[in-house]
Amino acid sequence: MLSNLYIENIAVIEKTSIDFAKGLNVLTGETGAGKSIVIDSINAVLGNRTSRDLIRNGAQSAFVSAEFDEPSEKALKILKEQGYETDDGTVMIQREIGLNGKGKCRINGRPATVGTLKAVGAYLINIHGQHESYELMSPERHVTYIDKLGNLETALSDYQAAYKEYQSLQADLNKADFDEAERNRKMDLLQYQVKELEEADLYIGEYEALREQRTLIENKEKIAAALNETRQYLNGSDETDGALQQLENACSALESITDVMSDCETVYQRIQSAVYELEDCFSEVSGLAENADADVGSLEEIEDRIDLIQRLGRKYGSTIEEMLSFLENARKELDYLERYEENREQLRQDCRKARQKAEQLAKALSEKRRKISEEFSARVKEEMTFLDMPNVQLVVSREDCELNHYGCDNIELLISANAGEEPKPVAKIASGGELSRMMLAIKTVLAGTDEIDTLIFDEVDTGISGSAAQKVGLKLKEVSESRQVLCVTHLAQIAALGDSHFKIQKNVSDGKTYTHVNRLDHEGRRKELARIIGGVEITRATLDYAEEMLKGVQ
Repeated sequence: MLSNLYIENIAVIEKTSIDFAKGLNVLTGETGAGKSIVIDSINAVLGNRTSRDLIRNGAQSAFVSAEFDEPSEKALKILKEQGYETDDGTVMIQREIGLNGKGKCRINGRPATVGTLKAVGAYLINIHGQHESYELMSPERHVTYIDKLGNLETALSDYQAAYKEYQSLQADLNKADFDEAERNRKMDLLQYQVKELEEADLYIGEYEALREQRTLIENKEKIAAALNETRQYLNGSDETDGALQQLENACSALESITDVMSDCETVYQRIQSAVYELEDCFSEVSGLAENADADVGSLEEIEDRIDLIQRLGRKYGSTIEEMLSFLENARKELDYLERYEENREQLRQDCRKARQKAEQLAKALSEKRRKISEEFSARVKEEMTFLDMPNVQLVVSREDCELNHYGCDNIELLISANAGEEPKPVAKIASGGELSRMMLAIKTVLAGTDEIDTLIFDEVDTGISGSAAQKVGLKLKEVSESRQVLCVTHLAQIAALGDSHFKIQKNVSDGKTYTHVNRLDHEGRRKELARIIGGVEITRATLDYAEEMLKGVQ
């Protein structure tokens, strides 16, 4: 559950810390006091879109922190998948919004992305506001209520995977069905490209080897002169001794005294080793000289080959690796076009099988939905009857449709709020108060199908009063027995039922507006309920009535 919410520099809230409790938490306050700011702040730490306009005037950044105790197993699983550990069973989510457009997110002190906040937040809090009631006006959303009640997410996921595969194959088939003339033009081009690259007979490393050969040819005389000069220094000439002969003479001189001066043995061995090393060097230099004299091809032939590789590179890839890859792909595409009819028929078969699989899964899903729909309509109708809509009728209308992302069902909720009237689409007849109660009824029915510990109802009392308001409050109280509920309300009947009551109050000091959130004690609640009931003037009668309301729920 949400145990603490800290808000800093968001709109008219400079700083406030709210400690929420289990059960039903109600938030009240005058219009414009800042109740929506609390919801906006919670939305921010849940990874929802924010605006720099939220930042308090004069501040450079805004900050929100939310602490959750004992999150659900699903939330912990998502956290672990994202690389976050929760050793003490507490999750701390923080988000900073900068005036410069930059922001920072953290989970348990470690950096996070907005996307991660959203993924985790989806399993921590469920916010129901007025906009969500109006989702009932969109029939395409109705199927999701049925799927949630029936725990059909896995069946839907299996169908969607099959449907995606069918769509992919169908797209490939559509691409394959081009006319014969286009196919022939494509084959002619591919045949030319394959022939040109095959005749070039390229191999990896050839371009570098050619450039090296060109450098050798261009510097052939210089190389030969240097190598021959090196050989002469090592091996000498007719007139002079080389380094090898000089070292051999030194070895002979030392060897003649090693029997009478043992200390000479070590230096003799070292010079002898140098002789062997120089002999190897001489042999290697001689080999290099012979290679330099060998015919490595004419410069013109090498230049022509380099030019060919560069010309092909402008068409097929900047490196020989890319050109050979192009050749391989061109061969495959040419082979496919040459076996066009055979390939197309195989693709048709694969596409037909994929569609059959998707249809089977869609029909199985549809049958499950049909059964769940009966339970859904009965349970939601029961809840709406309790919420002061005794004559309500609720029908789940289902029609077959073409395969789509959700299957083969067009599902729409039809409602009649008055006796004797035929159920009609929600969008055509439901009032604001009816929408609020209907969504609360749906939320109540679906409450047991998820692991979300905290539900937030933002002005669920829109358009209702009297006994209907009392019933809505009782229903919220019932839901709060199994999970934490936060409710922003304007009605005393609902506020009186809260286990914890927070007042959001705005005041002006030194020309600046400040909003504070305070938890009310019994006397504070009595005065707040009296304000809601009586408006500007709080009388003894309204205070007494408020006291009766509080005693009635104890």
